Amino acid sequence: MRVHHPRRRAWAAAVFLAAASLAATALDAPAGAADSLGAGPGIKPGVEDDGADCAVPAPGAGTANSKLPDPFIRLDGTRVTAKSDWRCRRAEIKKLAERFVYGEKHPKPASVTGTVSGTSITVNVTDQGRSSSFSAKVELPSGPGPFPAVVVLGGFGADTATIKASGAAVISYDPLAVGREGTPRNNKQGAFYSVYGSSSSTGLLMAWAWGASRIIDVIEQSGGGILKADAIGVTGCSRYGKGAFAVGAFDQRIALTMPIESGTAGLPIYRGVPGESGAQPLSSAYSEQPWLGDAFGAFTGNPATLPVDSHEIVAMVAPRGLFIMENPHIDWLGARSGSVAALGGAEVYKALGAGSDISYWSDIQDANHCAVRSEWKAPLQQNIRKFLLRTGDDPGVIRVSGKKAGNLAEWRNWQTPILTGQP
Repeated sequence: MRVHHPRRRAWAAAVFLAAASLAATALDAPAGAADSLGAGPGIKPGVEDDGADCAVPAPGAGTANSKLPDPFIRLDGTRVTAKSDWRCRRAEIKKLAERFVYGEKHPKPASVTGTVSGTSITVNVTDQGRSSSFSAKVELPSGPGPFPAVVVLGGFGADTATIKASGAAVISYDPLAVGREGTPRNNKQGAFYSVYGSSSSTGLLMAWAWGASRIIDVIEQSGGGILKADAIGVTGCSRYGKGAFAVGAFDQRIALTMPIESGTAGLPIYRGVPGESGAQPLSSAYSEQPWLGDAFGAFTGNPATLPVDSHEIVAMVAPRGLFIMENPHIDWLGARSGSVAALGGAEVYKALGAGSDISYWSDIQDANHCAVRSEWKAPLQQNIRKFLLRTGDDPGVIRVSGKKAGNLAEWRNWQTPILTGQP
């Protein structure tokens, strides 16, 4: 079909603009891009929350803003001017996301112990006088270890064959053991809630993120003979894509975050979902399961009053590796709003000189939900090589489907600054 048809012209324009955006970010990447591998520039290795010591002021009363919040504006109203400022600005976004969207993750527990073998990981947690335990299955690739690993939430939708063939282990993590679905908000169940209480206001997605962090704690303690704690990725599809997004955003030890078809309560901007035809409503995502924190219920009817949006959750991952996979063929998944979140977050990557470390791909042919796709195989391999094996330096790729191409310009009234110095 020729591109002279108006709708096809729009499709071509969307892909062209996305490619131009990628080219711009790649040009801003430092020549020594390999320096940004692993934990990322300016991030202390082996630290779950590098900005825990930052002084974060209490947010004031929120005012309605139909545009996406400026990720470069601090809570005190001043603007980030240096790359080194991002560390504490990220800490502010983290606090906003916990307070208004996900609920509190809680700092590392008083005691985390466990074991790592070639077939499993066990985790034992004690905090605030309460204890819980859970485990995860391990599948090692061929060859000598120790190996990088990808934590796979939920067990479907991830291309585990390609992950193992690329040289990374697969950690099969059942998040429902940590935060069970099908429970009321005032009686949540699972390992997280056994420690922090069944009436905790923290939603399941953050509970799942907490569990993944405890797996990494145990890998760190194991001495690295089997798995490398500094080369961990995370992925998952659908509800587990929502979870993978939260895992990568809230633990800076994750070197590569790969959410797949996450839908509402995952990648899509909250402000965009109500106006996107067929997308799962915010109220539906909030009530379907207690995925989001209890506080988010106040914003389902008016997300414009939220002081944070999901493009800033994307930015929390920066400058670490991020490969976002979306399905534009299923309206319920809100991929147009997802593309806006990715493009908005990519502006932070660009400002940090890490524009080549984010990839977004929604240009796919197979409409089936959580299918293993040929289009994603090569970028998956490239991201594993770059961020986990550290043997490659392929630039990120932005491939936005014209079927669900969002326009970031419609959603922002801020500009991306040129940040000075080093991260």
